[in-house]
Amino acid sequence: QVQLVESGGGSVQAGGSLRLSCAASGYIAGSYSMGWFRQAPGKEREGVACIDSVGRTLYADSVKGRFTISQDNANNTLYLQMNSLKPEDTAMYSCAATPRGDYCVIAPGWYNYWGRGTQVTVSS
Repeated sequence: QVQLVESGGGSVQAGGSLRLSCAASGYIAGSYSMGWFRQAPGKEREGVACIDSVGRTLYADSVKGRFTISQDNANNTLYLQMNSLKPEDTAMYSCAATPRGDYCVIAPGWYNYWGRGTQVTVSS
């Protein structure tokens, strides 16, 4: 059973940075696609970024140039480096995984496994 546990959320001021981590277990590292998603109160879940099994990445337009997704296959950990944070980035951030590793899409329905999330709050 694949398990995902996020960490690294917190409260920062606008312009600040955070790095989220997603510790994964129960799957073969380097064979899955992984993604980050976020959901703000009263809003639908939004795709942020994804990475496929060979390291190709996709980003939502709203975070391009500010966020970077990466993975450490040796430690089964997914990261999201978030720079130049804005108040509109405030949300619960969750990581997700799918065994369809040939390519990734930033759509919630593509993913089979989800973590519980970590809260990010950006104040102005």
